Amino acid sequence: MIGQLGALPRPLAARRWFGATLAFARSSRLNRLGSVIVLIAVLAAVAGPLLPQSPNAADLFSVLTPPSPAHPLGTDNVGRDILSRVVAGARISLGSAGLIVALSVTFGSLLGITAGLLGGLIDEALMRLTDLFFAFPAFVLAAAIAATLGPSLEHTVIAVAVVFWPWYTRLARSQVLSLREREFVMAARLAGCGTASILFRHMVPNVLPIIAVQVSADIGNAILSISALSFLGLGAQPPAPEWGTMMASARDYLQDAWWFLTFPGLVLLLTVFGFNLLGDGLRAWVDPRLRIRGAGGGA
Repeated sequence: MIGQLGALPRPLAARRWFGATLAFARSSRLNRLGSVIVLIAVLAAVAGPLLPQSPNAADLFSVLTPPSPAHPLGTDNVGRDILSRVVAGARISLGSAGLIVALSVTFGSLLGITAGLLGGLIDEALMRLTDLFFAFPAFVLAAAIAATLGPSLEHTVIAVAVVFWPWYTRLARSQVLSLREREFVMAARLAGCGTASILFRHMVPNVLPIIAVQVSADIGNAILSISALSFLGLGAQPPAPEWGTMMASARDYLQDAWWFLTFPGLVLLLTVFGFNLLGDGLRAWVDPRLRIRGAGGGA
């Protein structure tokens, strides 16, 4: 599919992609809901710097003000507008999650494709290395790495990426094992194509669609991991408007200012929920068996 779209003229390929996106959204109410939530989160991340009010602008005369027309989501413990901080936090969370997934996909997929294609001792060594990372609980390992490197958002991104890449290695390797004996790969070998050529011209384009489905679900997991580590003090540090950091600052004010903790938590919940819906929908869309099974309760 990717190869076919890549060979088409750009306007025609764009129309094909747009049509496929509309068909996906129309196929299920949950697909539409997930797509809308993700679209709102992306728009908030893009529009964050355009807001007139700075997310770090303190107003000591408006400390812990409840929701009002001037501050729709209220203010925090130093008078900062929570709406501005929540919108600015979307840029941090989605940007960090995107970087985590990009690092994990690039490293893990190339490793898995290489292992599946070459086989033998290389495959065995790479899979044992992957098993080593699977031996530890993912969040505990990420927290240990972040604590070792030092509390910061950059170190949190590295720590979460380190525990995410093995999943892509396993996924890519399993796909390559089912592809490497296919006719087009055998024909490429008989034609004298080298391993690198087969890797990038035949394996990568066929593995990418499955990887893309996993990515859509893992962005939500990455956002949740970043916020959790920031809540523990290992990620973004105050006054950064990151959702986990905001909730960590608000936990001492829950009884007196419910809005301080509630709204960042709801935004985090809805964003992760939206990406999970999108990932489940794409998985069913790619797999015809799941699409047929879920057709009864779809639209």
